Amino acid sequence: MKTVYWVIFLSVALTVYSLVNLYIFYHGWQALPSGSVWRSIYWIVFLLLAISYIVGRFLERLWASPVVNLFTWIGSFWMAAMIYFLLILFLLDLLRLFNHFLSFSPVWLRTHYVQVKLYAFFGVVAAVVLVIIVGFINACYPKVTTLDLKIHKRVNGLQDLNIVAASDIHLGTLVGARHIDKLAAMVNALNPDIVLFAGDMLDEDMRPERCKNICSGLSLIQPKYGIFAVPGNHEYYVGLERARQYLKEHNVTLLTDSAINIEDKFWLIGRHDMEKRRFTGEKRLELAELCNGIDKNLPIILLDHQPLNLTESATNKVDLQISGHTHHGQLWPFNYLTRRFYEVSHGYKLKDTTHIYVSAGYGTWGPPIRTNARPEIVHIRLHFE
Repeated sequence: MKTVYWVIFLSVALTVYSLVNLYIFYHGWQALPSGSVWRSIYWIVFLLLAISYIVGRFLERLWASPVVNLFTWIGSFWMAAMIYFLLILFLLDLLRLFNHFLSFSPVWLRTHYVQVKLYAFFGVVAAVVLVIIVGFINACYPKVTTLDLKIHKRVNGLQDLNIVAASDIHLGTLVGARHIDKLAAMVNALNPDIVLFAGDMLDEDMRPERCKNICSGLSLIQPKYGIFAVPGNHEYYVGLERARQYLKEHNVTLLTDSAINIEDKFWLIGRHDMEKRRFTGEKRLELAELCNGIDKNLPIILLDHQPLNLTESATNKVDLQISGHTHHGQLWPFNYLTRRFYEVSHGYKLKDTTHIYVSAGYGTWGPPIRTNARPEIVHIRLHFE
């Protein structure tokens, strides 16, 4: 089942990728003067950009090296550029279509059409490059989002709980040791009692045998109650048990459909990701099953990677749910899609008595840029009665 899924997924993805590249290439080729040196440069550069990601991902399985990583980086930036080239060219095509029927273009444009096309080519390229640069800078500077939340429960010997959470780090070729070191410094500055990771700590290209030192910075984080995580969909792409072992070696406990009592002060529940069924053929446990038998007089904190069916958390009297997965779209305008699909795409919501926070994520997936939503670490100060 898993093999069939990947064959179908890759077939569809490569088809769409090829068609989009052909669309962009054709418009660029048409904009450049026939027989000019620009066309010779254009097709060479375009071919390099279009194949870089595929070449990088293929070769990294055979030969881990800076050269291969460079292909992956170039290809990742190109995937983001493709989105914005596609949007701009589609809008220009609509404009041309309307002009064909309404004929509203000025005379000077028609008489200097060759020059205008060339200027438009360089203008569009410059605009997309600027967006990519700004998005990359934005992705490099995570922020801290702070929430003060009241839980109407009494906890013996504990009035406040200082939680630091993050999601969607996507450790791998593009998000490496430098990002983890920055994460550790930001987390320690908040002096957490407990650190929680809401899935997708690892990316699909994360191979423990060649990524041994990426997570060394996590050893600098030593909260009172420990570091816990749940699997996201990408932990299944890595291989769940391999991901569990790797995280365990770096002092992170992976919770998979389990509830643990933390020093008789609060409960922490960690769920399998929804991808479990696709990869194992088995459904994850219902939240009601996980809550069965736990003392609901104590605060209940839930980690669930994908923010789906939030009513289930409210029904089972969860006090705080932390999720991720959405990246809040990561690249504009995909945030409009995530807002349509998820009840909470990013941010805080109180549902009955359940506090819910969906993080925009700390890292990036695919292109190492963010044109929508800054990366974040979430600082939650829980106050008890």
